[in-house]
Amino acid sequence: MTFKTKESRLLLVLGSFFVANAILSEFIGVKLFSVEETLGFKKFNINLLGVPNLSFVMSAGVLTWPIIFIMTDIINEYFGVKQVRFLSILTSILIAFAFLVVWGSMHLSAADFWVHQNINGEDLNMNNAFAGIFGQGMWIIAGSITAFIIGQMADVLIFHRIKKITGERALWLRATGSTLVSQLIDSFVVIFIAFYLNPQYHYSWKMVAAIGLVNYTYKFIVAILMTPILYIVHTVIDRYLGKDLAHKLIKMAGRG
Repeated sequence: MTFKTKESRLLLVLGSFFVANAILSEFIGVKLFSVEETLGFKKFNINLLGVPNLSFVMSAGVLTWPIIFIMTDIINEYFGVKQVRFLSILTSILIAFAFLVVWGSMHLSAADFWVHQNINGEDLNMNNAFAGIFGQGMWIIAGSITAFIIGQMADVLIFHRIKKITGERALWLRATGSTLVSQLIDSFVVIFIAFYLNPQYHYSWKMVAAIGLVNYTYKFIVAILMTPILYIVHTVIDRYLGKDLAHKLIKMAGRG
């Protein structure tokens, strides 16, 4: 197969961004950050379901999540359910492969001169730092991959259910609506597997529910804010493909 046609090049670009950002999200996700303090606010210290001092502490993986959200809905719009399913399964396999490679690299014997280095005036054991950053537990990996697959499958199904009702109108409704539902699933599945089922942690169901609700609130707000960008991307693609080809692809995608 060659990428001589506009639609084949478009699918290649969209699919590449989808896969790359999903894998990036897994690896940068080990860093947790305070949304409030990053934006210059004080922590909210929310009391929810009896769990005190909750704030918007998010995984850095949320930086690439909006891109995945846009790629999912755009691919769904122009190429249909089967392409999104294929890319989602392929991405899950690649994420698992990436973690396997990282696991192997963690067991390599580190060079003596590399282990101890001075970074920003602080002596660091680079081998321990490497293991700490990349060595995510199997429960977290399993939870993340499971949540990703379930969330993606829910997203594409809801997207097309809404599209059957609205037709080609109301892109915002099917795109944002499907994302809000899929991210609700994602927010709770990953925490449930990684911290509730994981015997290393002792999170109560209230703790899981409270953290999940806080995370979902953040994702809900971001999904709404990303809606105009979705329309901009849609417009750019329509101009690239041309009106006739764009309409043809959207019509074919709607058939499943």
